[in-house]
Amino acid sequence: MPEADVARADWLGVSEAPPAAFALPGLVRDDFPVLGRHVNGHPLVYLDSANTSQKPRSVVEAMSDHLLLHNANVARAMHTLGSEASEAFEDARAKVAAFIGARTEEVVFTKNASEALNLAAHTLGDHVGLGPGDEVVVSVMEHHSNIVPWQLLCQRTGATLRWFDITDEGRLDLAAAQEAGLINERTKIVSLTWVSNVLGTINPVTEIAAQAHAVGALVVVDGSQAVPQMPVDVASLGADLLAFTSHKMLGPTGLGMLWGRYDLLEVLPPFLGGGEMIEIVRMEGSTFARPPARFEAGTPPIAEAVGLGAAVDYLTMVGMERVAQHEHLITAYALEQLQHVEGLRLLGPTEAVDRGGAISFTLTSADGFDIHPHDVMQILDSRGVAVRGGHHCARPLHHRLGIQASSRASGYLYTTPDEVDALVEALDHTRAFFGGPGSGGTR
Repeated sequence: MPEADVARADWLGVSEAPPAAFALPGLVRDDFPVLGRHVNGHPLVYLDSANTSQKPRSVVEAMSDHLLLHNANVARAMHTLGSEASEAFEDARAKVAAFIGARTEEVVFTKNASEALNLAAHTLGDHVGLGPGDEVVVSVMEHHSNIVPWQLLCQRTGATLRWFDITDEGRLDLAAAQEAGLINERTKIVSLTWVSNVLGTINPVTEIAAQAHAVGALVVVDGSQAVPQMPVDVASLGADLLAFTSHKMLGPTGLGMLWGRYDLLEVLPPFLGGGEMIEIVRMEGSTFARPPARFEAGTPPIAEAVGLGAAVDYLTMVGMERVAQHEHLITAYALEQLQHVEGLRLLGPTEAVDRGGAISFTLTSADGFDIHPHDVMQILDSRGVAVRGGHHCARPLHHRLGIQASSRASGYLYTTPDEVDALVEALDHTRAFFGGPGSGGTR
């Protein structure tokens, strides 16, 4: 580790809290070269981390070092490079397992969280013998990756898909679900997002998992927005399977993870067939490897796993308690400041209580004209501010909210209050451009 990183690790390793609020970005921003860029003549303000996080230099260097000096296939080549690659790949798995409090053999590498959730849907459907009369429960706030696989499973098996609705505040409507008997003796699988990628809502997955287990159902959690933001201990979470992804937690794209209780993984059928997921192959039939290899057919994303290992090292060095503290502080500050923008409507909880860092909103002009999120995104980008506009792969949720799309700002451990202020200023400029008071603007 370079001397600067050692010094930073020493400081971050102390038990005391940072000396002042919002201290964390000042310690880490130099590790993210992209944050020093200018876009359209303005300093880059990157507020799209819920979409994909930026990567520290150490992640890129770890991948480069692997590809330049240690590149080989894993679990196949017996030469020196093959051994080095295999060791690095499995070391990354061990780091991920330790990061979430799991056993190493409980971590399955996939190409992304979407594939992890598809793996869960396919294998659990077969395992529980899902059929007519059975029910699968999701929520209306899910990402498409946690809706479509279950729709396909229900169409294939004749089971029924049901879902939690939300309250006006943007939280799961637990009272209505209980009154409707949403989780009942027909429920076989419950699959929920831990943190909404649109509303930012942190769902009580442990409580819901207990209800599901009480009727014999299995529980899948989409942790794509949660694992990057907060400490995770799968032993206390209550889930049977947890999906998450590398590229939202400082790692590279092309790699996702599925954690599962080993006793469950051991009885699930294969998802994909191919090399290295087998035990013995004969023309008459095959037997399959033990988890996690059973679910990792073909050549895996090796360099990406090495990069993820470096990302886990980085987050561990910073400390996930500190990441969560900063995420809470910067989200609270953003929510407060955004409520001063005229014509802006926040979606989801308006206070940083049981809330993650994704902040979605709509914007209207002074005469009530709805400014399309794509226009908001484009004008903000002209001022160097990067946000996302659209339905964020959560169209049913937007339909439930009575809108077609929204804008979304999302920070991370490197986000500063000054960047939030730049967002607010850019939104005021956007509103003026579309005819705000005294702006002389035009639609």
